Amino acid sequence: MIAAATAGQKPRTLLVSAGVLVDTTNSNHPPRILLAERNKGHLQGTWEFPGGKVEISESPEEALVRELQEELGVHVDSTSLVPVAFSSHSYPNFHLLMPLFGITQWSGAIGDVGVEGQRLVFVTAEELRANKYQMPPADAPLIPHILRYVSSLERQGGDGGFERQ
Repeated sequence: MIAAATAGQKPRTLLVSAGVLVDTTNSNHPPRILLAERNKGHLQGTWEFPGGKVEISESPEEALVRELQEELGVHVDSTSLVPVAFSSHSYPNFHLLMPLFGITQWSGAIGDVGVEGQRLVFVTAEELRANKYQMPPADAPLIPHILRYVSSLERQGGDGGFERQ
């Protein structure tokens, strides 16, 4: 639980790393984007991009690799993460800073339910654009960036020209 800021105090900043996993393996269908439903907390029932808190000793990339293993049971090589965008959003009790990484390569199967019991769904860019899945306030502004990233994957293949620095 995150403690509320007291009067005159700024809320603490929470660093969370997230991934937009894009399935490009079926050439007969458009790329599909993974969403996970929050199954607890004040944003329960909303759909988000998988990821989680960055621990003190971790980089955002290391945290995302760890969180994807814990939440989805998949392995991602940190060198394959592509920076796509970031979100900075103030909630009542904390400020969220969230780098978002594109991922098109992972090992392990992703089913309909994650390791932690959360529902998982792959959606098309059109479904994401149409807001068919309610998202937390910090995730929603990332959609245009994700749509550009997915569009680049469709046009150019591979990593769509998004190079890791």
